[in-house]
Amino acid sequence: MTRPPPTPPASGRGVRVALAEATHRLAGVSDTPRLDAELLMAHALGTTREQLLLRHLDDPTPDAFAALIDRRLRHEPVAYITGTRDFWTISLVVGPGVLIPRPDSETLIEAAIDHLPDPKAPLRILDLGTGPGTLLLAALAQWPEARGLGVDASPDALDYARRNAELLDLADRASFRLGNWADGVAGEFDLILCNPPYIAAGEALPAEVRDHEPGTALFAGPDGLDDYRIVATQLPRLIAPGGMAAIEIGATQATAVSALLAAQGLNVAVRRDLAGRDRCVIATP
Repeated sequence: MTRPPPTPPASGRGVRVALAEATHRLAGVSDTPRLDAELLMAHALGTTREQLLLRHLDDPTPDAFAALIDRRLRHEPVAYITGTRDFWTISLVVGPGVLIPRPDSETLIEAAIDHLPDPKAPLRILDLGTGPGTLLLAALAQWPEARGLGVDASPDALDYARRNAELLDLADRASFRLGNWADGVAGEFDLILCNPPYIAAGEALPAEVRDHEPGTALFAGPDGLDDYRIVATQLPRLIAPGGMAAIEIGATQATAVSALLAAQGLNVAVRRDLAGRDRCVIATP
């Protein structure tokens, strides 16, 4: 494999020029090269992307920027390089060993807002496969009276989730436990959120996903449905009257996942993401 040439030294180049050069170089490894370059530059400068664009385009380029671009050219995800990822209204600390939050998953929060408008906000929330606390902490930030439980099979992911809860001042309302989906979880919840692995084994993925993010959070058997089969059997006892479950799906899985939930006596509806793709199955008693 041919390695990309190293990024030229920063000396003598301003931020504006360095961003243009980095955008050109990243075009071969990213669908969003300019955004990647701006996020990495902001990280190197110790500021936000918004402040970078407003105040720092004529600054000297920091020496650290070259190494960040070289890492991105090796397909390392931007979120792992910067150590953070924005999701909904919060910013999460992330790193190797956890699934990086995606904007598509915000569809689940949107579905919950529509289904549970004030004053019927959820008081008890369950997040199955919480990762770094993505959906649970976003929901707790959305509903200040709610409390929640996040479950994950990865100790590394739960370490990030607990750290994020502390950083967001949500630790008093969020608890986390190691587990296999809802095994051992008791009680009923007004809102259940779930983003399980749903990629079929052997399916081709971009290098930045395949080579960096944890396979256990991505792959779910030959057809990508293994974890839905488990979760579907657990939901009927967990959804409170008037409550709901919002479950993320792959864009071609609406029919199959809906059938699994309907077989358990649940009512189902499908919600699309902003790109118009099926993204969330809503289950109600």
